[in-house]
Amino acid sequence: MAINLRLTSLPLRALAGLLLAILAMQATAKVIRTPAKPVRDPAKLVRDLKLKSSSVLIIDQSDSSVLYSRHSDVPMPIASITKLMTALVVLDAKQPLDELIQITDADRNLLKGDFSRLAVGTVLTRGDLMHLALMSSENRAAHALGNNYPGGMPAMVAAMNAKAAELGMVSAHFVDPTGLSSQNVASPEDLTKLVIAASHDPSIREYSTDRRYAVKVRRHMVEFHNTDNLVANPAWNITVQKTGYINEAGKCLVMAAVIEGRPVVIVLLDSTGKYTRVADAKRIKTWMEASANQRLQVSLR
Repeated sequence: MAINLRLTSLPLRALAGLLLAILAMQATAKVIRTPAKPVRDPAKLVRDLKLKSSSVLIIDQSDSSVLYSRHSDVPMPIASITKLMTALVVLDAKQPLDELIQITDADRNLLKGDFSRLAVGTVLTRGDLMHLALMSSENRAAHALGNNYPGGMPAMVAAMNAKAAELGMVSAHFVDPTGLSSQNVASPEDLTKLVIAASHDPSIREYSTDRRYAVKVRRHMVEFHNTDNLVANPAWNITVQKTGYINEAGKCLVMAAVIEGRPVVIVLLDSTGKYTRVADAKRIKTWMEASANQRLQVSLR
């Protein structure tokens, strides 16, 4: 729109005011004309996830909605994820966590060449053994929990399978409390139920997410560390976690965590490569952050 004014006839102060008003109008028009940042396609967000684990399930724990799924109903070996079930049945039996238990020759696994810093003869409390089993995946600790279960190892395994049935883990099956046997199997759908049940217990939450823990082995204090380095990352809010590995299962990781305010359960099975399961977890976190940003953009439009 043309402005037909003889600018030279205006007083200097009025001229300056007019020019400022015109500049303000132009700036406002420029802001209005700036297009909004496009919202990313949800389907493309999923395609960009590119997880490397063979079987994956991500659910929102608040409403049980499935955020991502791949082969989630297929049972497969779960390795040391088993130890979450071991801890659950010990706690269900209400065995005292301060009771002393000795590591014996029966807790060694010679077939798998199991390495352990818990020497035969080490005496620890049941709570210490559970702590080491969940945090650093100590196999002798988990085996000792089974050997000292009421009725011994057969009763322990029976209790594990009964608990699986109680939780609705329809394809799960357990034969030992460590996960060293490839016959310990479950689907990702089964494992989300196990993780949720485990997350309700304060001892499992504390032990599984502890960064390090020291116990006395013979006459020396020995420090153990968490097998999941994500628990030391301040960017993560992990409620409960467990790693696992045997040749037949590949690298495995399950966790309950809060990401972008959403309580989620993540199951990653049969990851190839030393760092793949952790990298997959990080990809999921980045993906959920991008999804949350997308929802925010939509709500602001």
